[in-house]
Amino acid sequence: MIRVSAGMVKPVIVGLAVIVTLLLVGVLAAPVLLFAGGGLMFTTGSTCASGTTTTAQPPVSTTASNSIPANYLALFKSIGAQYKVPWVVLAGIGKIESDDGRTTLPGVTSGSNAFGAAGPMQIGIGGASTNTWGGAPVHPASEHVAGVATDANGDGIASVYEPADAIAGAAKYLLAHGVLTNVSGAVFAYNHLNSYVQSVLGWASLYSKGGFQVTSAVGGNAPPCVPTVGLTSSSYASAAIAYARQQIGKPYLWGGTGPDSFDCSGLTMMAYRAAGVDIPRTADQQWLWGPQVSPSQVQPGDLVFFAGADGTATAPGHVGIVIGHGLMIDAPSTGLLVRIEPYTNSGAIGFTRPWAHAGVKQSPALATG
Repeated sequence: MIRVSAGMVKPVIVGLAVIVTLLLVGVLAAPVLLFAGGGLMFTTGSTCASGTTTTAQPPVSTTASNSIPANYLALFKSIGAQYKVPWVVLAGIGKIESDDGRTTLPGVTSGSNAFGAAGPMQIGIGGASTNTWGGAPVHPASEHVAGVATDANGDGIASVYEPADAIAGAAKYLLAHGVLTNVSGAVFAYNHLNSYVQSVLGWASLYSKGGFQVTSAVGGNAPPCVPTVGLTSSSYASAAIAYARQQIGKPYLWGGTGPDSFDCSGLTMMAYRAAGVDIPRTADQQWLWGPQVSPSQVQPGDLVFFAGADGTATAPGHVGIVIGHGLMIDAPSTGLLVRIEPYTNSGAIGFTRPWAHAGVKQSPALATG
């Protein structure tokens, strides 16, 4: 675990992560494309009752059962449930940082690595990593410290080297860094590398039976029920949103246009095709096709765009369909599923309204769809 000041040009990599991250970036089948500032939550489901929501912990995949030591798997699950942190995220960190305690690299069972990180979750105890643990690496649980030190196994000692204590400490760190509303941001705080986040979330996806889905976390500390779509001003928009909603949970596939998988622009194209409006195939073409809409005039059914690789609006690289309440439906990236997530504060560069394009026959307004 590290903390890097905003002024540092090059992030510091901790422990086994320096080796495993580089390997995983090349071999994981499920990399994650990050959009800065996105308020995201990982879940495999939620329940709704009397306006409240609860987080469902991901089910255990065969990969997790066969590769994570039984004692670690039990701890990831129990501590994840206790802190309401998805256990697969904790497991992804544990895998990268120490191969679930199995690596023989320095700092896992005693001492620290070259950067001052220690234990199976590689939590900072000094040096470049700062003392994120708090107090001595091993100290009485009754000692009050300014850190994440925890006595999760109830033995009266808070030890960064004990798996239960370390995993609980990592959960507390993720909570303190907003994991309930921005998982990718919290993991990035744990180690300031996008490739590290990709690797952790890649393992999280592998460890969850049926894959690990990203949904929005709105108005609370748990994922919402699928929100009611805001008022639309066109039957085209209503039909496009209805189609997109039916695709939630289907996997991302580069070049996919359904019916079983989609990429971002494939989803928006097919949504509007289902509504009777033919729009171009790619995000940059859809952006140019327009017409563009002022952010203050955005309505459900509008398309929201994000900058491409050049960081500008010249050739947008991602697109979603607005459903209201600051949310969109999109097909995010390899390894993730079609989902609902916020587009506000996520680097959106602009909006278009396909059904208002010249030549499209206007349709009567509908109520909420």
